[in-house]
Amino acid sequence: MKNKKKLIVLLLIIMTLAGLFAGCGDDSGDDNHDSDYDGEAVLRIISGSENSELEPILEEFTAKEGIRVEMTYQGSLDIMRLLGEEEIPYDAVWPASSLWLSTGDTQHRVKHAESISITPVVFGIRQSLAEELGFVGREVSVSDILSAIQEDKFSFCMTSATQSNSGASAYIGFLYALLGNPEMITAEDLQSPQLQGQVTELLSGVDRSSGSSDWLKDMFLEGDYDAMVNYECLIIKANEELEARGDETLHVVYPYDGLSLADSPLGYVDKGDDEKEKMFLKLQEYLLSEDVQNQIQRTGRRSGYTGISDENRDVFRSDWGLQPDRVLSPIKMPASDVLFECLNLYQTDFKKPSLTVYCLDYSGSMSGEGNEQLVSAMEQLLIQENARKNFLQASENEVNILIPFEGQVINAYTARGNGSELEALYDKVRDQEVGGGTDMYAAAVRGINMLKEYDLSQYTPAIILLTDGQSAGSISDFESAYQRLDAEVPVFSIMFGDADETQLEMLAQYTNARVFDGRENLTEAFRSVKGYN
Repeated sequence: MKNKKKLIVLLLIIMTLAGLFAGCGDDSGDDNHDSDYDGEAVLRIISGSENSELEPILEEFTAKEGIRVEMTYQGSLDIMRLLGEEEIPYDAVWPASSLWLSTGDTQHRVKHAESISITPVVFGIRQSLAEELGFVGREVSVSDILSAIQEDKFSFCMTSATQSNSGASAYIGFLYALLGNPEMITAEDLQSPQLQGQVTELLSGVDRSSGSSDWLKDMFLEGDYDAMVNYECLIIKANEELEARGDETLHVVYPYDGLSLADSPLGYVDKGDDEKEKMFLKLQEYLLSEDVQNQIQRTGRRSGYTGISDENRDVFRSDWGLQPDRVLSPIKMPASDVLFECLNLYQTDFKKPSLTVYCLDYSGSMSGEGNEQLVSAMEQLLIQENARKNFLQASENEVNILIPFEGQVINAYTARGNGSELEALYDKVRDQEVGGGTDMYAAAVRGINMLKEYDLSQYTPAIILLTDGQSAGSISDFESAYQRLDAEVPVFSIMFGDADETQLEMLAQYTNARVFDGRENLTEAFRSVKGYN
């Protein structure tokens, strides 16, 4: 732990320095961008997080064409929901899969959609474990993976199927394989007791969850896990980093009977602006050009369903289990209504139940608008009619703990299941008075001590901490309690008001978690962080 603390300090120093130079593109001459573009020659794109790897290629487009590309990253399911809104504040959408365009764009406002790259969703398993499991040098089925989980030989990290495309695609692939590869999954198929038992057992092997594919990769690299399910291109990136630091790399496994693909469609949101449309088509043409497709391939993405160019075969290394000559044949995705039923069942019946500790700041500075926003945000999570709209509803076995705090812990309340207890927890959030100082560490320690009462292997646990100021108390008290817990529980923090980002980042680094910014939209921040467990 001492070494880990030193690493945290070093990382914070690096982050501070990086913040002085960071930007969403080439910062040289950035001060002149607004005058150069007059606020017009800008394409605003909402994209899946996996495309952050392509920003250098987009910067080359800006330099060449004088059109700035502004990327905002959200999960593909968020993009699907956005497409159903009355107003879409972006010029283009770039989800991981065409599934979310066809499902979300019911008003047919997206045009010119073209696949920019192809990447399968695969397992990346520690090389030595893959060899031990007999997964090297042969085709592996979903049933093989299930058997390894049943024998307690294997666990894995995965993004949430209700928040991220890689998780949703892998999950649909599991269902497809366990059903014996039907022409298409039906609502009747989902009622099979055998299927329900098998997929519940398979998902019991998930030991960490994430709401983002890119962050899942980063989390994996900072932890000690057996495997992860992610895009082939992100497994390649992870292996490059693992090899560079001398660590064991991952062996790529393509579950042959449930292999799902991400086809990365880029589509234009038609608002009747001809000039903007021309700009979009220029970007799309650039991305689909032979030279740029070659660059994209070097990031670990494929440009088609068959084969890799000879000059990029060194990226798709066979010693990592990659199969550059594999012909990719995608599974057929279910109809929209069945897809939504799949996602609901994942959330309420199939995945490990969540065990969430909410440490919420009720200090004097939260008075007024801050407290109102907090109550409104928690209403979206605890009132199940609201949570259901975002596939965040609770399961029957879920546990939610509320710990309101100010200069000390005010109280602690527990709700089990998805019924009246949970909605009564919202009443506690709403009725709690504000006042006093701030000690988030005391609340986090109380949460850790309460978690000792549970068998955490049966849950996906997390502490979600909101604060709006600098905390009294000491992180050392938290570290001592965390060490005694002897389990990995991420502490996801939501920054609000004048919260001390350094304090929150230290908690996140210590527990392999992350910080969310709730200063602009607290409800969105809570909804996003809940998607991580």
